[in-house]
Amino acid sequence: MKVLIIFNREPYDNTDVTWNGLRLAGELAKTGQEVRIFLMNDSVDMARDVCKPPEGYDQDLSQMLKDLMARGVPVKVCGTCMARCGIYKNHPYFDGAEKSTMPELAAWVVESDRVITF
Repeated sequence: MKVLIIFNREPYDNTDVTWNGLRLAGELAKTGQEVRIFLMNDSVDMARDVCKPPEGYDQDLSQMLKDLMARGVPVKVCGTCMARCGIYKNHPYFDGAEKSTMPELAAWVVESDRVITF
């Protein structure tokens, strides 16, 4: 099954929403599902090396994303959001996070069996 997970929220927004979404992506990948991740809005910060956990937060969400990528999960990041969204506007994405577009997201949506948003 092809599962697309779309993240929208700032990675460290005083909730565990993004962390739980990454955990779900990992579990789905473990069961052999084809997982894809698309970052847009403020979630684009998660794909930037400059994004670090705030003091007292026990999870490194960017590292979790890198770990998923190392396991073969493709990650695309909204190129328009790179300049418009997040605390770290215009900072580069780390290697492996592919700058993408709305038409590419639309294609992933059409190709997916399930689409989940966080």
